[in-house]
Amino acid sequence: MGEISKNLGLRIKELREKRGLTQLKLAEILNMEASNLSKIERGVQIPKEESLENISRALEVEVKELFDYSHFADKDSLITKINKILELSDEKTVQKYYRILINL
Repeated sequence: MGEISKNLGLRIKELREKRGLTQLKLAEILNMEASNLSKIERGVQIPKEESLENISRALEVEVKELFDYSHFADKDSLITKINKILELSDEKTVQKYYRILINL
């Protein structure tokens, strides 16, 4: 599958986890096999329109929010953004970010 299905799946997973739902629980709510939900979240399968509507209701978001994955970025873009944040930060803040990163 392509980039759209991959990002859609990641977004659904992100929203599911934000709601504190397991894949099994969301699949149960959706009356869907957990294996099918797993395929959707991995970007292997694209949900049909009706499934998208059901997923959005279960996750308490509008359908369009399932496609809001603009915050997903590749490594180079993220590094550029992080560097910009660090450049604009004072020394104390940079040290704080460093401590956070080395403790991950």
